[in-house]
Amino acid sequence: MEWLNIFGLIFIIIIMVPNIIYAIKCKEGFENKCNNKKVEMIEQIGRFGCFGFMIFNIPGTWFGWWSDEAFAIYLIVNVILIMAYCIIWVVCFKKNSVFRALALSVIPSCIFLFSGIMMRSVLLIIMSVLFGPSHIMISYKNV
Repeated sequence: MEWLNIFGLIFIIIIMVPNIIYAIKCKEGFENKCNNKKVEMIEQIGRFGCFGFMIFNIPGTWFGWWSDEAFAIYLIVNVILIMAYCIIWVVCFKKNSVFRALALSVIPSCIFLFSGIMMRSVLLIIMSVLFGPSHIMISYKNV
């Protein structure tokens, strides 16, 4: 089942848990202060592309890990980044600050780009390059 990255699926689920909890507990959500529809569209394309290509490996665009060591590094670094992401969510849950906004946008951007590079997934790298800057910009503007 080389087309399915079970670790990527687990990582996405873990990343989504605090976001789902936030959406349930803060039903009013937040006011989107970013009025740039083009950037918002690029962010959404990148977001769903990153989610998809973290989980599904498309033949011809995904070349696997360089070695077993590279796979181990992929796991270790992503676990550390995801732990940091979850800790920041817990510590800053009720605080709307620039630190929270940037940390919670930079960390997943790094996860997606790092994963794309380590997995040698061309589509994940492209989607993370679309997602990262646009997500960071939107998050910053919404503080």
